[in-house]
Amino acid sequence: MTSSPGVVILSNMKAVPLLHRRVVVAPDAFVEAVVWQVPEPVSPSMHDFKYRLAYVVGGRCVLRYDNERGKGDHRHTETVEEDYEFTTPEQLMADFQADIKRWNHENGRS
Repeated sequence: MTSSPGVVILSNMKAVPLLHRRVVVAPDAFVEAVVWQVPEPVSPSMHDFKYRLAYVVGGRCVLRYDNERGKGDHRHTETVEEDYEFTTPEQLMADFQADIKRWNHENGRS
């Protein structure tokens, strides 16, 4: 069996880490962001990224965005889990940052 020049099959490709960062934003708070590019979508997500973003304050995760097999893209607040419409990694980060800003404002941490 042959393939055309320029055609590559990477059936054993592993996840590629794109971002793994923890940033302390206050003495009692940090943001952790982890993003991988995966060889195939994490079903039912339709994109090739696996991610978890967390905002932790006082030892509690008060905001989290992630995607997991069976659930897809979603976000957690302290009391609610809801679907999240993923478009791009850049928009994901912008939405997460906006939620952090909103949470801080609502909780007197501005």
